[in-house]
Amino acid sequence: MSKTCTFLFLLPFLILGCQGPSSTDSIQEGDLLFQDLDCGRLCEAIETVTEGVDGKNFSHCAMVVSVGDELKVVEAIGNNVQLNSLENFFKRSGDTSEVRNITVGRMKKEFSDLIEEASNFAINQVGAPYDEPFLLNNGKWYCSELLYEGYKAANDGNEVFQLFPMTFKDPQTDAFFPAWVEYYEELGQKIPEGELGLNPGSISRSDKIEILDI
Repeated sequence: MSKTCTFLFLLPFLILGCQGPSSTDSIQEGDLLFQDLDCGRLCEAIETVTEGVDGKNFSHCAMVVSVGDELKVVEAIGNNVQLNSLENFFKRSGDTSEVRNITVGRMKKEFSDLIEEASNFAINQVGAPYDEPFLLNNGKWYCSELLYEGYKAANDGNEVFQLFPMTFKDPQTDAFFPAWVEYYEELGQKIPEGELGLNPGSISRSDKIEILDI
């Protein structure tokens, strides 16, 4: 199965909007990129019980960072945390210079002083393994966990984005989605129902960021 950032929750958040860029040329260091990847039945399970800002579906998120004099994307995807080019990140969703299929979030002004340290934290994790079981504090990273821990470290250990109990169950039946049962059987681990975590959708709806109007 594809290794994307995948969790399931139903939670209320404040939805915000602001004016923003219409192309990748306007993207800045610290911007958060939310992406809907096609990861088959796992993504379908996520979309049944959770949504991102403005009703969008997200299965992945990443942070724009400055490396030398160039903007890059740091993301936990595939087998590890890695740096990618903006071009390749947007091509993954069919976007090139125009921002159409990716949602861009920007930290509110009162949190902008955390961006540099949060970015450095994320860059320092490059090469670390992907967190397949989606558990906190295990030396591995999934996409939204990387952003969460980066901003927490930059904020003197105080949470910026919020954690919530994860659920992997179909709200219609209260039974685990078969895709998750299969996934965790392959890992040889118990489904972490009720464990704290977060996902791209929950970050996209956080009141700490502004979603750019593009």
